Amino acid sequence: MVGHSGLARTAVALLPMFFFAALVLVRDCAAEQSKPNILYILADDLGYGDVKCLNPEGKISTPNLDRLGAAGMKFTDAHSSSSVCTPTRYSILTGRYNWRSRLKAGVLGGTSPHLIEDGRLTVPSLLKQQGYATGCIGKWHLGMDWVFKDSKGNDDIEKGKDAWKIDFTKPFAHGPTTVGFDYYYGIAGSLDMVPFTFLENDRVTVVPTVDKQWIRKGPAAADFEAIDVLPTLTKKAIEFIDKNAAKSKEGSPFFLYLPFNAPHTPILPTPEWQGKSGINAYADFVMQVDWSVGQVLAALDKAGIADNTLVIFTSDNGCSPMAKFDELLAKGHNPSYVFRGTKADIFDGGHRIPFLARWPGKIKAGSESDQLICLVDLMATCAEITGAKLPDNAGEDSVSILPALLGAANAPLREAVVHHSINGSFSIRQKNWKLELCAGSGGWSAPKPGSAAEKKLPALQLYDLANDIGEKENVQDKHPDVVASLTKLLEKYAADGRSTPGAPQANTGEVNIWKAGRKKVQPE
Repeated sequence: MVGHSGLARTAVALLPMFFFAALVLVRDCAAEQSKPNILYILADDLGYGDVKCLNPEGKISTPNLDRLGAAGMKFTDAHSSSSVCTPTRYSILTGRYNWRSRLKAGVLGGTSPHLIEDGRLTVPSLLKQQGYATGCIGKWHLGMDWVFKDSKGNDDIEKGKDAWKIDFTKPFAHGPTTVGFDYYYGIAGSLDMVPFTFLENDRVTVVPTVDKQWIRKGPAAADFEAIDVLPTLTKKAIEFIDKNAAKSKEGSPFFLYLPFNAPHTPILPTPEWQGKSGINAYADFVMQVDWSVGQVLAALDKAGIADNTLVIFTSDNGCSPMAKFDELLAKGHNPSYVFRGTKADIFDGGHRIPFLARWPGKIKAGSESDQLICLVDLMATCAEITGAKLPDNAGEDSVSILPALLGAANAPLREAVVHHSINGSFSIRQKNWKLELCAGSGGWSAPKPGSAAEKKLPALQLYDLANDIGEKENVQDKHPDVVASLTKLLEKYAADGRSTPGAPQANTGEVNIWKAGRKKVQPE
């Protein structure tokens, strides 16, 4: 038997181990408690110059976005991975450049099959592994697999052809809830794409029974009105926050991906916002988006969770010409700010986007970053925030921007960023140099792909953005060394299946960085 003195000595000897175990437990609990809620708000077709705090000369009032920027960090060199909708959304959720997927140009529609590859790690599935409740409320536009009544149907992505062959009474497969989201509510594609009905989790909320038309015509729920979508998404986002607030305070955080439908076409501000800007309907719609952001931020405050919530506000690409640039410019407002081009283009106006981040106590209020970042960086950022390690076959192009958010980035975080236009043209940006592998815009601006004007231009474009932010002087003939270096780097990124350190990965289908070139853009 062990005497009292022996027990005492044993207890004393075990104290350090108990103390160490207690410290580990406290540390792990603190780490769990410190995981922030993450609210990611994605506007649709909002230009960099549409946000007043980024464009002092802008003529659209955005008080809620301005307050968000003042309370956190403004990024001045943030980019979407593509200059159109679907590809950017793929990159946000997968951490992988869109051109590595099967979609090499253009966008999906509301009746297109799913784009995110089966088994691929996504931001929501990563965060679920870290104990997050995950929700997506808004425009999906990444495809899902509908059930057809008597035929396979087709993938006429722009017109929603054969949409009435879909059996809308049946649940669809491979939607948001199969890639990591616990809950989904929203619309299948852009608001001008069929079907015109809300979706919840894996089915429509109301079965389409009539034809309606918002630019495109097709199946619609009898009570569905496009003008009601933004208010409905705003309301649903607030409900999600309210539902998850209590658990988040107890150490079970949430991730809410909130892709708004606006200010994309159809441009339909509600009556209380019509005429508010004094400019045009697009400017009114932007003001309504700003109001919606304010409502969602107010919900965080009301729930008492704003201090432990990382809020990111951004846009999927630049402003569309459908905003009527002539009317806006006549009033002194440029949605593209000082950048050339619009949505769909390889020029910066197509993909340089607003990016505001707020995280009280972590991100310094009123700060600004000129770091070159891309929306594909969300996955690596979430991984670093939560302490997760990404496998080699996930987030292949994602770089954590956490050091920038915390004001600790003393050097460029990214080696380079790859840009992509609607017709599949490539561009690569490194420091001040931007190389474009096409002669024209690669999109909707002049010189358009395949146009007579474009055919007279050199096949490549190189711009020194430090001295030519408007991409006016093509200096590719003066810097062949830069052209060669950037071309080699882009070719390596394409061949390796990744642009970050790690084992090479396979692309989904062949990647040919030269294929688009002067390829014409398909009509809308």
